[in-house]
Amino acid sequence: MVGLLGRAPRGVARRLGAAIGWFAWVMLGRLRRVGRQNLQMAFPEKTAAERERILRRLYRNLGWQLAEFCQMRGYSAERASRFIRYEGLENYLAAKAKGRGVLVVTGHLGAWELSSFYHSLMGHPMGMVIRRLDNALVDTLVNRIRCMHGNTVFHKDDFARGLLSAMRAGETVGILLDTNMTPPQGIFVPFFGVQACTGAALARVALKTEAAVLPGFLLWEESEQRYVLHFGAEVALVRTGDAEQDTVANTALFTKAIEGYVRRYPEQWLWVHRRWKTRPEGEKAIY
Repeated sequence: MVGLLGRAPRGVARRLGAAIGWFAWVMLGRLRRVGRQNLQMAFPEKTAAERERILRRLYRNLGWQLAEFCQMRGYSAERASRFIRYEGLENYLAAKAKGRGVLVVTGHLGAWELSSFYHSLMGHPMGMVIRRLDNALVDTLVNRIRCMHGNTVFHKDDFARGLLSAMRAGETVGILLDTNMTPPQGIFVPFFGVQACTGAALARVALKTEAAVLPGFLLWEESEQRYVLHFGAEVALVRTGDAEQDTVANTALFTKAIEGYVRRYPEQWLWVHRRWKTRPEGEKAIY
């Protein structure tokens, strides 16, 4: 499938990807149910029809991302720049110039696989904190594509030491901060008004190393018919001297930044993920 989509013209590959997304929508009922439940919690003010439209478009966008991933091996900076542009690159460059490392707060929003790949194509290689895929052969294939232009990967099960070293070297690392976690690695902060167990490592590393933290997302702009790699303003960290209190406060700030982008581009977030699975002690299960 990777070979087929990779060799097809980009437009054809995206149409095939959208068809695969539609097939997944039809066949994977459990994910549809999770998506509907999440959207009901996040957007109770929207009608059922509006939420259903968001969910269906998510599957189209996931299919497009599959196609883009399969095509990435053939992208050059010149070719990719025909359908991707930056917005807020000056925010990233200013953070990088400080020399203390950059932590990019990101999530499963837009074309997250293409975002770091494009950034490396444009001369800004970075590290990524990822989960190992269950299939070792697929994991090797995916990481080989991700790292074609100087990117590196840190696996979630052993990333802390590498992350600290990267910040001391003034490097950039992106962290997907919108997945469900469990204590003690995760702490509870609000996400769409509901407590969500969220990884605390980013905040702890930022406080320890004084690295710059800013949000970054590659999002599809329907009006332009292309992707835009957004870098937001650097996040001003909370520093009261209470390490745990500061970790919670800053994790909440980072999560709020993610929520802001999701609200602007709701059809591009991974609503089928059980984001609120872990509950505070005493609360009943959501899923």
